[in-house]
Amino acid sequence: MRSPDEVNAQQPAPGASTHGALAMEQQLAALEPWLARSLTVQVPRGVSPQYFAVLVPSDNAGTAAQVELGRKLYFDPRLSRDGTVACATCHDVSRGFADRRNTSEGIGDKVGRRNAPTTLNAFFFETQFWDGRAQTLEDQAKLPITNPIEMGQPDGEAAVAAIAGDASYQQAFQAAYGRPPNFDDLARAIASFERTLVFLDAPFDRFLGGDANAISADAKAGWALFLGKARCTGCHQISSASPIGTDNRFHNIGVSARHQDFEALATKAYAALSQDASQEKVDELALQTDLSELGRFVVTRNRSDIGAFKTSQLRNVGVTAPYMHDGSLATLWDVMDHYNKGGEANPYLDGGMEPLALSEREIDQLVAFLFTLTDDRLKAPNDSELARQKHLAGGKRAFRDEAVANRKVLLFEKRAQADK
Repeated sequence: MRSPDEVNAQQPAPGASTHGALAMEQQLAALEPWLARSLTVQVPRGVSPQYFAVLVPSDNAGTAAQVELGRKLYFDPRLSRDGTVACATCHDVSRGFADRRNTSEGIGDKVGRRNAPTTLNAFFFETQFWDGRAQTLEDQAKLPITNPIEMGQPDGEAAVAAIAGDASYQQAFQAAYGRPPNFDDLARAIASFERTLVFLDAPFDRFLGGDANAISADAKAGWALFLGKARCTGCHQISSASPIGTDNRFHNIGVSARHQDFEALATKAYAALSQDASQEKVDELALQTDLSELGRFVVTRNRSDIGAFKTSQLRNVGVTAPYMHDGSLATLWDVMDHYNKGGEANPYLDGGMEPLALSEREIDQLVAFLFTLTDDRLKAPNDSELARQKHLAGGKRAFRDEAVANRKVLLFEKRAQADK
């Protein structure tokens, strides 16, 4: 697996395919030790069975045949119009099942407006995409295939036609769904495979299970801050009924707000959506226009949703930089700096966004905790990414409130002088 230094340089590594992703056969080889060759979708350890049952649709239970078909499709660039983009291009096994870019690249080197979130544990979300415009993984699997700047197929039938002549696919679709290849079953199969990407076995879980030595003293202090002073659990609860640490809601936390005229963007969105409010139109506005910054508003047209994006998961967060919907925060130190100053002021800022008054030591401890949420199978890249981010954080911190930090330094110096 490539190091975070390689992938963050966004340069093709040895064995890289088009768009810088690791070659599909190498991604499959990297995945092999982590997953059994034949899998079924089943309740993960530590997850409430009742909660899990709600997440798996009755018409797509995730049999071994369905999962195997979905795995084959996930890594197949033939689903794209020019044969260069697969699901695994933007959700690369070697990059934490994301692409490590600020925003993703599709066919013809076209670049979208949103950061690609990891597909690890994605099925625990109640809605899909940063703005929740898809209700299920099945819905989500279809949209990138027909989006003009992602995989670029004119319609689902064209994607099916690209693989329908392959005898192995004909057999696989029959085994999985009892029908010839079709777009609905194609999406069902990809969703079934993604439901096997459960990565919830982390040092933090061993700590919760009673192993006091599973995480460092700093990480333990960070966990205490997470529960208390930092107020993280307002949106990032972690439990058997919320295993990935999200409230599944949408919040304006002030990311990039200083650059946006939300009123003007909302007016444009109203005009566009009054003419066409289809899912395809919403998908276009989210990925191809400045209206992307309106977030959930483009889906609901509710003013309280202006600039609001889905609460991201915390699992495996150490290996899925950069962060936020636009990839604007390069490190977890940047993320904590953003929250510490209360985000960027704007008329739609979530009411829970207030300055936290965390010290540098406390920020370090919170980051140490966040890196314990990465699954043990990703330990090597997690350790490497911690070192990389720590090095970056030692330099200029673009989102740090220097005025607040300087006041704290002066206060510390005054106290030190008084103690002499």
